[in-house]
Amino acid sequence: MNIQNTLEVAVKKGIKTLYDVEITNIEFQETRKDFEGDITIVVFPFLKFIKGNPFEIATKLGDYLKNNVDEVSDFNVVKGFLNLTISNNHYLNSFSEILNIKDFGISQDSTDDKAVIVEYSSPNTNKPLHLGHIRNNLLGYSVAQIIAASGKKVYKTQIINDRGIHICKSMLAWKLFGNGETPQSTGLKGDKLVGNYYVKFDQEYKKEIRELVKNGTSEDVAKKIAPILLQAQKMLIKWESGDKETVDLWREMNQWVYDGFDITYKEMGVDFDNLYYESDTYLLGKDVVTDGLKKGVFYKKEDESVWIDLTAEGLDEKIVLRSDGTAVYMTQDIGTAIQRIKDHPNINSMVYTVGNEQDYHFKVLFLILKKLGFTWAQNLHHLSYGMVDLPQGKMKSREGTVVDADDLMIEMTNTAKSISQELGKLEGYDDTEKESLYKTIGLGALKYYILKVDPKKRILFDPKESIDFNGNTGPFIQYTYARIQSILRKANFDYSINVTEIKLHPKEKEVIKQIQNFKEVIQNAAQNLSPALVANYTYDLVKNYNSFYQSVPILGSDNLNEKIFRTQLSEQVGKTIKSAFSLLGIDVPERM
Repeated sequence: MNIQNTLEVAVKKGIKTLYDVEITNIEFQETRKDFEGDITIVVFPFLKFIKGNPFEIATKLGDYLKNNVDEVSDFNVVKGFLNLTISNNHYLNSFSEILNIKDFGISQDSTDDKAVIVEYSSPNTNKPLHLGHIRNNLLGYSVAQIIAASGKKVYKTQIINDRGIHICKSMLAWKLFGNGETPQSTGLKGDKLVGNYYVKFDQEYKKEIRELVKNGTSEDVAKKIAPILLQAQKMLIKWESGDKETVDLWREMNQWVYDGFDITYKEMGVDFDNLYYESDTYLLGKDVVTDGLKKGVFYKKEDESVWIDLTAEGLDEKIVLRSDGTAVYMTQDIGTAIQRIKDHPNINSMVYTVGNEQDYHFKVLFLILKKLGFTWAQNLHHLSYGMVDLPQGKMKSREGTVVDADDLMIEMTNTAKSISQELGKLEGYDDTEKESLYKTIGLGALKYYILKVDPKKRILFDPKESIDFNGNTGPFIQYTYARIQSILRKANFDYSINVTEIKLHPKEKEVIKQIQNFKEVIQNAAQNLSPALVANYTYDLVKNYNSFYQSVPILGSDNLNEKIFRTQLSEQVGKTIKSAFSLLGIDVPERM
């Protein structure tokens, strides 16, 4: 039982003994730094049940706890706040237990047989991944890791948007201007090659619009009748009718993109358990709509289009089938959600990692699935996140002004190289080790900078600022981990001995308290779908450790028990950093 649970039981018993009153809720806080103590009990809520002065109530309760709870060694009262000092032995015993737990904080066995599916990435196959995809992938992957660490089975998935007019634009531009070039013949990654033709289409489309306007056509009309756009629309019709030449080209170019994506995902350090393709799922959901019509969930308008009325829920009317019987995105998403449950019957929860511009879409989707009677629809979550901005402004794929994900990762590695060389931190490394470390630092900086921010907030991303060896950054935490590994390498004594007799320094106590919180942080991060909780916990742990490191000798202590204990404490901090960073998809270096 952790200390808070122990205290909760004792406080309830104490209030019953002292005042013959039963209470249910007890508010605990960490004691403020300017007061002595470890845990604070807020007494004011007790005044609803107990008449009296809060100072006197707190003092009586403090006396009771000190005399009846071994873990409470002392107390003090500030107004209505009871500050408890927890005994030295409690922290030593707790730390001894932590040392014996493999992967402390991570739930090894799920007590919940229901699984969670986490969807992220979900790119279009007409362009490479960009900075926005980086935030999406890092968030989705990290949330999946955190949910798994909280004790649930997780499936990581994506739905690839591999059909539609935007795909045909790249295909058509390649047919018209590509001269048969391939990733092999150009040396370009397939997603970049295809993306270049998406940009080329836009350039030619605008050129044709200008020409039509020059000859007297209005701009609005010109945008609709530009020859290259009409050709792309014809190509889409051919694809939908199964024209062999069009479908073969679609398959070939999509494969180029998939191969390119795989390289990017590997560099980024994310993966998937299964994939869904829009070309397979775009017809899903139509049968569900038909069934929903019979149940009265949907209704049909005079033009035969099918709708749902959500005005009673504060939303609006939403179309789910067009008048010609074709599906809209909402129909497809309804069908895909149902299909995923069929594919994985143990799933009862889904997390969609999608930007906040789709907030309304997911409100509607989740509400429709609830109205259709699916019980698992109560457990659907939209991991809504803000955009990533750069100092130079907004990105536009079709104009080729996007920050390419591959290029950004290379830039991060190069920035890490430049800063590391300036600081002279890598003496004694050979060139191969250096290059590997630059990548670890650069990608660690990128991932941490993005994941330390609450997902709902927008980010202004500055590559150089993210690679700082001081402050709340990935490299600062990585450097602390490497420093700890250096201490462990220098420890020429057996530090596996269990130390039970030692007077803890206040800084040691602070570090132990921080380590104790790790499991709770993981559970909270899983519940809130927020890697930021894990990231900032790790920074706080590192700050506490560095304060301890500066305050007391570790290997230089004259007392062997102190030396052993402080080395154990350092090792456990290192393990916790490594474990927390693995949940964020970040590697840690053994030397730095």
